[in-house]
Amino acid sequence: MTLTLALLAGALIGLSLGALGGGGSILAVPVLVYALGQSPARATTGSLVVVAVTSLVGAIAAYRAGNVLIARGATFGLVATGGAVAGVRASAMVPEAVLLGAFAALMLTVGILLAVRQWRGRGSTPDGMHARRPVLDDPILTFSPTFACQCPRALKVLVTATLVGLLTGFLGVGGGFLVVPALLVALTLPMEYAAGTSLVVITITSGGALLARAGSGIAPDWWPVVALTAAAAIGAVIGARIADRADTRRLSSAFTALVLAVAAFTAAQALPALV
Repeated sequence: MTLTLALLAGALIGLSLGALGGGGSILAVPVLVYALGQSPARATTGSLVVVAVTSLVGAIAAYRAGNVLIARGATFGLVATGGAVAGVRASAMVPEAVLLGAFAALMLTVGILLAVRQWRGRGSTPDGMHARRPVLDDPILTFSPTFACQCPRALKVLVTATLVGLLTGFLGVGGGFLVVPALLVALTLPMEYAAGTSLVVITITSGGALLARAGSGIAPDWWPVVALTAAAAIGAVIGARIADRADTRRLSSAFTALVLAVAAFTAAQALPALV
C-alpha cells in the first residue's frame, strides 16, 4: 500500500513540475509526512532528492519542446544557491512544527498573490494564445563594446533569487511555486517560458540545498523517496508535453489552485501543533 501510494503521489508531483514548473515540493513534503510517516526534517530532505532529479528530467523535456531559457535560469539558480545554503543552516535551529507552519503560511501568501495577479490580468491576452518568445538580446550586464548595467533590474533579480534560495533551503522545497512568479516578475518571462525555465532554477537550488544538508546527519527513508522520484520523473516528461500544448492561462489557474489547496491542508495539520 505504501509503495502504491508513493508511486501515485510521485506521478502527480512529476505532472505538476513538468506542466506547471512547480508544485513538486509542496506536494512531496505533505505526502512524505502525512501519508508515508516521515518526520518533517527527514521529509524536507527527501523532497529535495525527489524534486532535484524530477526537475532535471523535466527541464530536459521542456528544453526539447523549446520552452526553456537556459542562461537566465542558470543565472537565477546560481544566485539563489547562496541563499539556499543559508536557509539550510537556519532550518536546523527551528522546531519542526514551526517549519510546517511557516511552509503553510508561505504557500497561502503566494497563492493569494498569484490569484490577485491573475484577476487583474484578465483579458490582457486572448484565450488560447501563447505569448511571444521574449527577446534574448536584452542582457542585464554587457561588457562589449562598452560596459552597461541595468542596475535596478539587476538588483531585483539579486534580491528575488536570494530570497527564493533562502526559502528553498529553510523549508526543503524546490521553490517552483516561488520561482515561477519570480521569473514572471523579475525577468518578465511569459508563463510557458517561466514554467520551463523554473525547472533549471529548481534543479540548481535543490541540488545546492541537498548538498548543504548532506552533512546534517538527517537522511530520508530511502525506499519511499526512490519510488516517488522514479514515478515523478516519468510524470515530469508527460507534464512537459502537456505544457507545450496547453493554454497558458489555464496553466496559471491550475498552478494557483494547487498552491492554495495544499496550503489549506498543511495549515490544518500544522496549526494544532503550534497552538
